[in-house]
Amino acid sequence: MTEPVDLASGASAEVQARLAIALDVDDAVAALRVARAVKPWFGVAKVGLELYSAVGPDVLTSLQDLGFEVFADLKFHDIPTTVGRAARVVGALGARYLNFHALGGLDMLRAGAEGLRAGAAAAGHPAPVALGVTVLTSDADAPAGELERRAALARDAGCDGVVCAATDLPVIRSVGPDLVTVVPGIRTAGAARHDQVRVATPGAAIAAGATVLVVGRTVTEADDPAAAAAAVAAEVAAALA
Repeated sequence: MTEPVDLASGASAEVQARLAIALDVDDAVAALRVARAVKPWFGVAKVGLELYSAVGPDVLTSLQDLGFEVFADLKFHDIPTTVGRAARVVGALGARYLNFHALGGLDMLRAGAEGLRAGAAAAGHPAPVALGVTVLTSDADAPAGELERRAALARDAGCDGVVCAATDLPVIRSVGPDLVTVVPGIRTAGAARHDQVRVATPGAAIAAGATVLVVGRTVTEADDPAAAAAAVAAEVAAALA
């Protein structure tokens, strides 16, 4: 049982490890400002294509210097050799999580996972987590059976986990009970869905078995991001209790 969140001093380490803040901006200063504001409650920072394309890999180091684990949400999808080499670079940068589109197939996923681990080991970093992206939370029309197929590809390729919607968790657990599950599309009750179709509240996602929640606009676009972060952390703590 986790300890309750202290809104004055922040969340427990267990809760922080379950929460990733999505820094979906194109400016390092803005990203680091948000990261500092939510650090007492969030232990993982997600760097997506927008931020990575705007400011490059140095932002990963900057976030690590603030005490975050980094989720490089780059969704690699290319030939196996290219993905393996690119993943090795990201692993050497110390990213804790890196994802690959499961659509790329078994060989690509395996190359990515192996490259990520090799890069981290060569640089002396802890073992990272390779993730296969299954079905996007914005996709409501994936063919029947596609979720299971992509999850199985990630499992068989040696990925440590998957990215999936909260509603997909029962299927993922049936395919790979030990897979790490990183779940975007997290919204507090009553919050706008924006471009996400399959969403869940923080408490519901944790109760369904999510390992890490990716939370973006619910916090980053709030009038008071720190207060919103504290509220999300409190909901997660209650679900874990």
